Amino acid sequence: MLGYLIYFALLMIIPLWAQSKVKNTYKKYSKVMNSNMVTGAQVARKILDDNGLYHVTIEETKGTLSDHYDPRKKTVRLSTDNFHGYSAAAAAIAAHEVGHAIQDAESYAFLRFRHSLVPIAGFGDKMSFIFIIAGIFLQATNLILIGVIFMSFAVLFQLVTLPVEFDASNRAMNQLVSSGIIRNNEERQTKKVLNAAALTYVAAALVAVAELIRFASMFLLANDE
Repeated sequence: MLGYLIYFALLMIIPLWAQSKVKNTYKKYSKVMNSNMVTGAQVARKILDDNGLYHVTIEETKGTLSDHYDPRKKTVRLSTDNFHGYSAAAAAIAAHEVGHAIQDAESYAFLRFRHSLVPIAGFGDKMSFIFIIAGIFLQATNLILIGVIFMSFAVLFQLVTLPVEFDASNRAMNQLVSSGIIRNNEERQTKKVLNAAALTYVAAALVAVAELIRFASMFLLANDE
């Protein structure tokens, strides 16, 4: 029983800790202005243009830290604070999302692979627990196995997301430095913002792997009985 409590506590604590780290880091560096006094939208536009991605548009989107790149519409969407903001955080996040646009333009392998996983990963994420719970109540190991297989696709998606996000952050740093948007004393601040954001993906992957291992072990134990 203690083992189960520790397991579930970790599943809750790790994501909450990662989210708290991101929010606190973002809050801190959203109050620090970048030396060139350029908005997140201006940062995104400059890096896009420097890489010949004139066709990629930039839009403002609602919410906080709702920034993302839409590969279907070739659009970088920045939350209001980052779209209009002059902060170090806004510059870092804008550059990161443009990193995804550059990946898309270069047909980055992991990004293409992640896109191919979206339909089955989404389906697996929704259906896996239904099959697993049904299998437990009906004592049907075949249903548990189906649930574990579906879950494995969702976990694979989380794992493939890691190199995609880390690569986008590396591209962001390189672009910010080479374009002169940030100076030497600002590199440390930018890395802190990018690293904090990466923690959420690492935490999500760890939780997903832990859940998969737990349910796979459950299937193996049930199958041996």
